[in-house]
Amino acid sequence: MRLKIIFALFPLICAGTTVRASAWQQDSLGAGFEMRQVAQPDDYSGRVVCTLVRYMADSVCDTDKGVLYVHGFNDYFFQKELALNFASHCFDFYAVDLRKYGRSILPGQKMFEVRNFKEYFEDIDSALCDMQRAGIKDIVLMGHSTGGLIAAYYMQTHPQAPVKALVLNSPFLDWNLGSVEPFVPLVSAAGAVFKNMKIKQSADGVYAESIDRNYHGEWDYNRQWKRHDSPDVTVGWVRAVDNAQKSLKDNAYKIGVPVLVMYSDCSYSGKEWTEAAQSSDAVLDVADIKKYGARLGKDVTLAKVRGGLHDLILSAKPVRNSVYAYIFDWLEKQDL
Repeated sequence: MRLKIIFALFPLICAGTTVRASAWQQDSLGAGFEMRQVAQPDDYSGRVVCTLVRYMADSVCDTDKGVLYVHGFNDYFFQKELALNFASHCFDFYAVDLRKYGRSILPGQKMFEVRNFKEYFEDIDSALCDMQRAGIKDIVLMGHSTGGLIAAYYMQTHPQAPVKALVLNSPFLDWNLGSVEPFVPLVSAAGAVFKNMKIKQSADGVYAESIDRNYHGEWDYNRQWKRHDSPDVTVGWVRAVDNAQKSLKDNAYKIGVPVLVMYSDCSYSGKEWTEAAQSSDAVLDVADIKKYGARLGKDVTLAKVRGGLHDLILSAKPVRNSVYAYIFDWLEKQDL
């Protein structure tokens, strides 16, 4: 009963929150796409903002359904096709570029800097409130990779959130570091003190080559916001990821809404691009996604996607079409 009361009060919480947001303006993605920046309270490094992007369903839909998309690490929202597919199914589409990512990067900021994933909850709250102000009642939260971890962590800690379903695209639920993985707890512990110590990332560009149209993929995007080689991270970032993953594992089956967990049918661990990389997850261990994804809530649907890339909706057209078909069939079964 208490959770239902909190859920009902969420619109009042939104209405009582002072949001410093710019007006909606045309986004770089083109016609129909709008963006606005939302100023958030300063953090340990100074000023921060998040950026909302939206693409509204046609007026003939007369819809009160919407989806909020959260991108992954070294990423931002650029997947126009995703928005168009949701709009064609009468969902208003929203995405958030999290603080220090993509459209939200401010001069002098350290890209992707974070010390606790709860920092991102303000960005998600801002987006959900904006959606509710627009009259959207039935909200689906969707996340990819690190965004999937953030979205799941948010739902685990926010049972009162006005979200009806959770869709996860290759969520980052566990590390995939091979022989280095046993040292993660030590690095995570060090992150409590040496927050800004940098960790050099490998120069592995296999996944980037599989999606970039200049190599073997079909997608074009801002390569300053989504880099070919993964940028260095900090020990504090490792701790933030590790703590979020531990929270989900320690609080298994706690997410109260239906959850769809999608992942490729195989992983790719090669250091050089081959044809196999074009139909595999070259970032995460899909066995981990299946294992820990099944424990997120009491109502979880697991969907293995044959030939899927790490970001399933950037896979080859026949593959991603099957992903879209599965998503909307599943949402319909949730009365959405």
